Amino acid sequence: MPNEDQKDISKYIDELYRSDSTRVLATLIRLLGDLDRAEEAMHEAFAAAVKQWPVTGVPANPRAWLISAGRFKGVDGIRDRTKDAATVARLAQELPGAISSAEPHAVIGSDADDQKIDDDALRLIFLCCNPANPIDAQVALTLREVCGLTTEQIAEAYLIDVRALAKRIVRAKARLKAERIPYEVPWKELSTRLEIVLKVVYLMFNEGYSASSGDTLVRPVLSAEAIRLCRQLTELLPEPEAVALLALMLLQESRRAARVSSDGDLILLDEQDRSLWNQQFIKEGIALVERALTTGGHGPYSLQAAIAAVHAEASEPADTDWPQILALYDLLIEVDRSPVVALNRAVAVSMCQGAEEGIAIVERILAEGHLIDYHLAHSVRADLYRRSGNIDEARRSYRKALYLARQAPERRFLHKQLERLAEN
Repeated sequence: MPNEDQKDISKYIDELYRSDSTRVLATLIRLLGDLDRAEEAMHEAFAAAVKQWPVTGVPANPRAWLISAGRFKGVDGIRDRTKDAATVARLAQELPGAISSAEPHAVIGSDADDQKIDDDALRLIFLCCNPANPIDAQVALTLREVCGLTTEQIAEAYLIDVRALAKRIVRAKARLKAERIPYEVPWKELSTRLEIVLKVVYLMFNEGYSASSGDTLVRPVLSAEAIRLCRQLTELLPEPEAVALLALMLLQESRRAARVSSDGDLILLDEQDRSLWNQQFIKEGIALVERALTTGGHGPYSLQAAIAAVHAEASEPADTDWPQILALYDLLIEVDRSPVVALNRAVAVSMCQGAEEGIAIVERILAEGHLIDYHLAHSVRADLYRRSGNIDEARRSYRKALYLARQAPERRFLHKQLERLAEN
């Protein structure tokens, strides 16, 4: 139990909200049977803690206290809103032990109870990432319910109108209720459902690591929440691809401080000050890559993380082991034949076999109709033509990339590339 004499209880409750609110909410959903009701009960429980703990002291098991308080608040709310005595009685019977409105107390504390709470958290993640909702709704619901971000924070991060986002979340919850989505971990279809969860987490991270639009390149709150969620996921479900995704995000996040100049401009990998890279993230990421690979992880996240690890191990751009990176891309494209993977592989080919070989791959991708509206494809094409000495084609592709780019730092970067070509 924290020492109240030395700790600001209000600050402690704030920290507890960040660390434990997901598990509290997840368990209340199981106990109360409704996401909205559980969310309301959780907030009322934390409000009760803010009022009572400075007087009574922090309980020995704060999370258990909050669950018991929330459970009481939830049943009390049902009693206020319904005349269905049978429903109230049934819910009350499910509460192990009496609950006093004056002093809700912990009825959870054993190892078995803690495991049940962890299982509840895993259920919540899969509930929010249910394919009954579109991906954008899954992301919004996950950020709201699992990561604890407010609707305003999510709207600001994604540059979405708050009211529109609120409606999206309401619709997502309504669909889960209307379709009676079970509150469970889909063990029988885990491989396919886990893939959806990991995709949602990685979408969250990518929007934070390299925002799709707006005046800033990065939105740290999103990438930080994605990493935190993935840590929780790997603790509860240590599957190789989940571990690999955590590794991949940590390795990418390690470069954050070096990716943007003091003026907010984009700095490419080869021009970054590698002394700014977060060595703690790199060390952890590499260890997780090795763990994923040795436990059978040869899926797309494992291979992408392995590629990121090779980049992280190079103290200077010239030290990059491009043949190893190309070999990993050759494996990756066998399990993920997406045009973006093919584009990234083209860069590795160009570093090993020359710009002309890379150009041939990029031209083939574009000729097949893939990535024609993707600004990075035209930026890569421009850079390869610049390296080959064909300045006219490079200029043409940079202009196309500039036309398609929606992010201010990337647009400034492309403008500078065009200015450099004009000097030649």
